[in-house]
Amino acid sequence: MADPDGAIARLMLLEYERLKDEQRTRIGFRDNLIYVTLASMAAVITASLAAKGHANLLLLLPPVSTVLGWTYLVNDEKVSAIGRYIRDHLTPELDPTGTAFGWERAHRSDARRRSRKILQVIVDLGTFCVPAMAAMVVYWVNGPYNWPFLLVSFVELAVVLALAVEMVRYADVRVS
Repeated sequence: MADPDGAIARLMLLEYERLKDEQRTRIGFRDNLIYVTLASMAAVITASLAAKGHANLLLLLPPVSTVLGWTYLVNDEKVSAIGRYIRDHLTPELDPTGTAFGWERAHRSDARRRSRKILQVIVDLGTFCVPAMAAMVVYWVNGPYNWPFLLVSFVELAVVLALAVEMVRYADVRVS
């Protein structure tokens, strides 16, 4: 389709700029979720330690971890989706030669990308899933063993495991 005055190209460049702005915002939000998670965990652990004999308070940690972990995962996936859209749709339309927006492809071809992404998944699991699992184990070891708390702990176990599976599934460890 002809675009003699370049209106379509200008619109696509504007779309690119807006997408990069959204990507930048999501990256900042996603990265700050780690600090929010650590602070929330510290608060739950502190409250649990202060209330001696109430290991069941640790069962507050899995919902906090999974809600923040899911939010982290969704934002991370949107950051990746924006990159894919730019690489697969905008760049070929704007520059069929493939020379524009080279960074969108180049950073995915790094020889260490796969190991870096695997380590990132391990860090993500260690941040959002492992502490939640540890909290449940501490509860299971120390009690109190009331059936509602046990039921809650097993539901939480399922939710944390689901989050862990999704984190591994969404990890894009391919090298382009």
